[in-house]
Amino acid sequence: MREADETTRQRLADALRAEPATPSELAVQFELTPETILRHLEHVSRSVDGGDEQFLAAPPTCRDCGFDGFDELLNRPSRCPDCKSEAIDEPTYTIE
Repeated sequence: MREADETTRQRLADALRAEPATPSELAVQFELTPETILRHLEHVSRSVDGGDEQFLAAPPTCRDCGFDGFDELLNRPSRCPDCKSEAIDEPTYTIE
């Protein structure tokens, strides 16, 4: 399939099969907003589940206190619920 014929979600899945990435990294690569990338990733995760592959997410992490127990892995939290810091590393996604 030619790249022009592939959907954004197919290209996102292919990119995550090649290497892990954050929403911001994918946003730059695909010239979309991180929020749009996250909406696409919701669909990519559902299409991958149940097959031979797995959609994996490394949770966001607070740089100040180390908290990584965020409930929503397909989200970019703005603050840490423990220490209220805004120094949050983005989640990282991959398909294996």
